[in-house]
Amino acid sequence: MSRLRPYLALTLLCLVLMLPGLSSLPPMDRDESRFMQATRQMLETGDFIRIQFQQEMRAKKPVGAYWLQAASVSLFSDAKSTTTWPYRLPSALAVWAAVLMTFGFGQTLLGTRPALLASVLLATSLILISEAHQAKTDGILLACVVAAQGVLMRIYVSGRVRETAREVGGKGELAPTPGTLEVLLFWIAQGVGVLIKGPVVPLVSLLTFATLAISDRKIGWIRPIRPLLGFLVAVAIAAPWFVAISNATGGAFVGAALKQDLLPKLLGAQESHGGFPGLYLLLSSVLIWPGSLLLWPALAKLWRERQTLSRRFALRALLAWALPTWILFELIPTKLPHYVLPAFPALLLVVAALVCEGGEIFRHRLAKVWYALWVVVGVLLAAAVVVLPMILGRGLSWVSFPAALAILAATLLPVVLAFRGQMVTAGFALAVTAIATYPVVFRGVLPSLDLLFVSRGVAQVVASVGSEDPVALAGYSEPSAVFLLGTQTKFVDGKGAARHLQDAPRALVAVATTGGAVFEKWGWKAVKTPAATPLSLFLEETNALGIQVEELGSVEGLNYSRGKPVKLIVFGRK
Repeated sequence: MSRLRPYLALTLLCLVLMLPGLSSLPPMDRDESRFMQATRQMLETGDFIRIQFQQEMRAKKPVGAYWLQAASVSLFSDAKSTTTWPYRLPSALAVWAAVLMTFGFGQTLLGTRPALLASVLLATSLILISEAHQAKTDGILLACVVAAQGVLMRIYVSGRVRETAREVGGKGELAPTPGTLEVLLFWIAQGVGVLIKGPVVPLVSLLTFATLAISDRKIGWIRPIRPLLGFLVAVAIAAPWFVAISNATGGAFVGAALKQDLLPKLLGAQESHGGFPGLYLLLSSVLIWPGSLLLWPALAKLWRERQTLSRRFALRALLAWALPTWILFELIPTKLPHYVLPAFPALLLVVAALVCEGGEIFRHRLAKVWYALWVVVGVLLAAAVVVLPMILGRGLSWVSFPAALAILAATLLPVVLAFRGQMVTAGFALAVTAIATYPVVFRGVLPSLDLLFVSRGVAQVVASVGSEDPVALAGYSEPSAVFLLGTQTKFVDGKGAARHLQDAPRALVAVATTGGAVFEKWGWKAVKTPAATPLSLFLEETNALGIQVEELGSVEGLNYSRGKPVKLIVFGRK
């Protein structure tokens, strides 16, 4: 391929995988909806320093992602609109950039073919496509990690190659030192990364450097990084906002971020997102799917050839990136699937390099057993295309069966090639698997699951009735409702909903009650009924206040953030 064609091919692949569903998928609870609403409030108030969710200070992440989303919304939409794709566009573009950068620096380390295969595996991984469809920090963070680590990898490899060449009397002509622009990119990525997600990017780089320094017992290769000048560049990027937010909040933001976000993640399972060390390893076959077809045989080959790593500088550098990063997140008590994403580019470059080398291990009996087991994920996804719309959506669709068959066929294709020992071809065929699967799931299936998107249903009822006053919700407080219904949306109890109608006679309220008729037919019983539901309290208070109300519509579904069925009835005054 020419120098330009791989980038064009990867760009086309990213477009096919990431665009479907970007606008049709409703706001996701809870993180994405909080990000989008906080960004909207920046645009509404013109305050781009403080991060607010309604009246609360949101001290979870720095401001970088909010600024990017605000710029996108300003260019393509406005704060009044509930269109989701402008908020998600920075994530999608960052993921695309991460894929291209993985190929760009990967080919200088390993060659074009392994770099292209690794980029395809990265672009098609399930967790990456999921993050590309969400307006959060992790896709943007990955782009910063790849930019910084790609430069660090090149500095290490070029330094070690030149050093080895000098030891044998050569000059190391084949390993040019990264220039000033690349070094500047490293430090810009550090500064921007801090604005995106705090210390993650510097931490990954420090772990990589420490691992290489300890294993090699040499640190001279780091000189081209220009640490003093570079540190000033990174500080110049990140520090102004931290100073501004500290002044605006009296220092409360940084303190709250440490106490409410960082320390709880390090000391325990924050918001019940816990897990045991090794959980990410168990989930890797799904998180990296479909690229996980090649994962375990490649790692087995790596283990067999571990004695040769001392002479393979590129693989050493990539492993020094991937392994400490992965282990760090395995040890942190709080666990979410996307946390290990910063290790993926390095891990998949190692896998692709070993696959392109080939070897008998890829045709081993145990490898073939893994290929057969790997098909299970594809079968489950194909089944979900048929079953989920029946349980959570609008019923069986005539396109479900052809889509499921296409997913099955595309899943079997790389397996057949792997059984024949055509591993590189099987690796590239995984792109076909992803193309057959993700557009169907993210554009066809997920947006149609009405029972999952309760906030969307309430917003549709409110829009059909019409009301210019803020809506009050009792017994349901998901952030997506604020984004879809407006910043002034109120979260109250049952009695508060009645008083809201007393104060604003033309307003609407949505009140939760026990429900579950839709779920009971599938054997899912409603949760235990409390002594007093928001609905009973609401009706009791309206009677006491002498307010006559009428039911204008209802929405039933699954609050997936809590794992509980919910039913909301929309009321207005007669």
